[in-house]
Amino acid sequence: MIDRDACRRLDDADALTDVRDRFTLPAGVIYLDGNSLGALPNHVPDRLQTVVTEEWGRDLIRSWNLHQWIDLPQRVGDRIGGLIGASQGTVVACDSTTVNLFKVVSAALRLTDRKVVLSDSGNFPTDLYAMAGIGELRVVEPDAVIDSIDTDVGVVALTHVGYATGRMHDMAAVTSAAHAAGALVVWDLAHSVGAMEVEVGAADFAVGCGYKYLNGGPGAPAFLYIREDHQAAFRNPINGWFGHAAPFDFDLEFTPADGIARALVGTPHVLSLVALDAALDVFDGVDLRAVRARSVSLTETFIDLVEAADLPLRLVSPHTRSERGSQVCLAHPDGYAIVQALIERGVIGDFRAPDIVRFGFAPLYVRHVDVYDAVEILTDVILSGSYRDDRFQRRSSVT
Repeated sequence: MIDRDACRRLDDADALTDVRDRFTLPAGVIYLDGNSLGALPNHVPDRLQTVVTEEWGRDLIRSWNLHQWIDLPQRVGDRIGGLIGASQGTVVACDSTTVNLFKVVSAALRLTDRKVVLSDSGNFPTDLYAMAGIGELRVVEPDAVIDSIDTDVGVVALTHVGYATGRMHDMAAVTSAAHAAGALVVWDLAHSVGAMEVEVGAADFAVGCGYKYLNGGPGAPAFLYIREDHQAAFRNPINGWFGHAAPFDFDLEFTPADGIARALVGTPHVLSLVALDAALDVFDGVDLRAVRARSVSLTETFIDLVEAADLPLRLVSPHTRSERGSQVCLAHPDGYAIVQALIERGVIGDFRAPDIVRFGFAPLYVRHVDVYDAVEILTDVILSGSYRDDRFQRRSSVT
């Protein structure tokens, strides 16, 4: 049986323990929702304050050149590229994950002579919404993806780690199978980048989120990856002036920029990009292999403790570590109320319809003692029945 002292020893022996000090974490809160919104890195407010008061406030529009605002999408993109195994000049930070997915799936389908986009039922719904109007969308069960890649499929577009289950696709196996069948591959890395090693180089395209494990703040810009050999043929379905070869020539005819810049559309969101750029500093000197090892240890400890408590919860996430991302999802008919009761007790997770109680374990700042304490509180909430109180039944706009 794992006790709290054993969890403390795991934390003391972990090389990443001190990284937690790089974040602002409220006292009395166990934050297990970094897979929805990452915690605030300590230095981000000062960086933003400098940009607002000195760059915007003092240097005004000159800052596009003086402080290289114009290059932020590429600079931030290259930093993210270092976290996903991408080479320089293949990643750009811009827009939202949904918009970027629409761009790359549209472009990918144009590179083939096929019409079918294959995805799975575990994908984040917004991904499916965005792809539904691009080609003929075929949705299968996650386990059936590889066997469903036939000669009609032009693009396989999947989320690497499922939002509602934490199930993780074998990226290399799916990519290899798609390429063998003559299809291109698009990966959504929103629930994996920053929580594990990702090697995206063999994939054709990828997108991802800046505000989850990358800690870029609410609504932070997303990113997209275009493998270098696809860039010349990439055609952005949304032509905008920042994707133009010479945006300040104001030519009435559109000529796409060279390289990754052709994936841009409108004016960069400078303050959001600066916050994301600053947030990425927390990864300096961090070994992503150690991040993944800590993630596995945290999620396994959580599962072991929940199972030992023998609670009326069904494990939705895979039990096998190699198939699980950095989150654990449990099912209960009163899942929403349980999450609200936990939040009142200082344990912040989230709920996903219809019945999923979801816990995200951001390896840079979640500790094993947090896991132990969270399960103790979860056990009390369920066994005491406190979640049945009327105040926990009222649904908020955001769950």
